[in-house]
Amino acid sequence: MDKYQYIIEMGQSLEGIPQEDKTPDNIVKGCVSQVWLTADYDDGKIDFHADSDAVITKGLIAMLIRVISGHSPKEIVEADLAFIDEVGIRQHLSPNRSNGLTSMVKKMKMYAMAYAAKEAQ
Repeated sequence: MDKYQYIIEMGQSLEGIPQEDKTPDNIVKGCVSQVWLTADYDDGKIDFHADSDAVITKGLIAMLIRVISGHSPKEIVEADLAFIDEVGIRQHLSPNRSNGLTSMVKKMKMYAMAYAAKEAQ
């Protein structure tokens, strides 16, 4: 229960995103809840912004943003996010939420790959 409470608190601290960014292109596919994810690229670093209509899901994306934002595209693409399993988050999630968490990570890495490709040009 402490892990859920912590995740909920992280979600409550997430600023969210403007309504105009809650578009179909920004939805994380594979999540049962609505999750919108955007990314800004500045000075070689990516900053992610997100929102969700579900408290726990919002906390999960907030956790990922805290860990992944502020890094270069290469660092994000190569990031080993084993901490997710090491701290036991997945074992407390339903299979649908666990799949959603994986989808969030994939979308973040896709943004990073896209920005890495732009850097290479």
